[in-house]
Amino acid sequence: METCDDGSAAGAFEARYLAFLETIPHLRPALHRYCARMTGSVLDGEDVVQDALFQAYRKLETYDDTRPLKPWLFRIAHNACIDFLRKRGVREEAEAEVAAAEADVVPPVEPPGPGLGRAVERLVLHLPPMERACVLLKDVLDDTLEDVATQVGSTVGGVKAALSRARTKLASRPGDAPPRPARRPSDPRVLRLYVERFNARDWDGLRALIADDARLRVADRYAGPIDGSPYFGNYARLRLPWRLAIGEVDGEPAIVVLHERGGEWVPHTCVDLEIAAGRVTRIADYGHTPWLLDAAGSVVVL
Repeated sequence: METCDDGSAAGAFEARYLAFLETIPHLRPALHRYCARMTGSVLDGEDVVQDALFQAYRKLETYDDTRPLKPWLFRIAHNACIDFLRKRGVREEAEAEVAAAEADVVPPVEPPGPGLGRAVERLVLHLPPMERACVLLKDVLDDTLEDVATQVGSTVGGVKAALSRARTKLASRPGDAPPRPARRPSDPRVLRLYVERFNARDWDGLRALIADDARLRVADRYAGPIDGSPYFGNYARLRLPWRLAIGEVDGEPAIVVLHERGGEWVPHTCVDLEIAAGRVTRIADYGHTPWLLDAAGSVVVL
């Protein structure tokens, strides 16, 4: 490993760590935008970003600090997205869908260029992951071909070929976005009770809904067991008026956290629950990632 001027390996790592901390806040919204479009979900996309940043921190000693940090981080995020898609089985479904459609592909029209609108961003779910990644990185985030190649683990020629295939398929597609991949099944009864007890500040009743080994993730702040964490106490101490409501984020069931502003209740963030056998097994709170709702196409309070 390289050392800094004082010859200290620890000093070199500290320099990398400081660069990491300084860069992350500027890249977080773009990282989330990319992972959300790759996974088809703003909620899953944020979870993937969290995992990717943890992986990046663990790999800081291997980072070549003579190279830009952004492509390195996006490469880790890209691999995390691919791992997520493989586990969920979306990759095979997307490949089969595209293969079936290719028999009727029409001659390509003028391909889309940088600055694709959000509606087209959602159409990339029609594409296999490699082509999806190239379109997002080049045509949406406007990265160079060289950076895209680094981030997806390919060559400039491979990226150009993937972009050509992807743009042809997008040009032949109807304007409607594909159905979003199904996420975990929800339990409306538990969701309703959770919201009611949270709004009533009934912390004991709320804990009765939560499994003993439940996990908590407060994005960019904490990940671990909920038992013993100050999570509920932090909400109890909030001075800004707030309440929870059952809702949908991009059509996915979620709990929407509302803040009162100017006499109106407006969505501020959201919470995602995993529920099994009538108990909450995982809570993901996105209160510290305001870009999540900005990236969503729709936020509905039911």
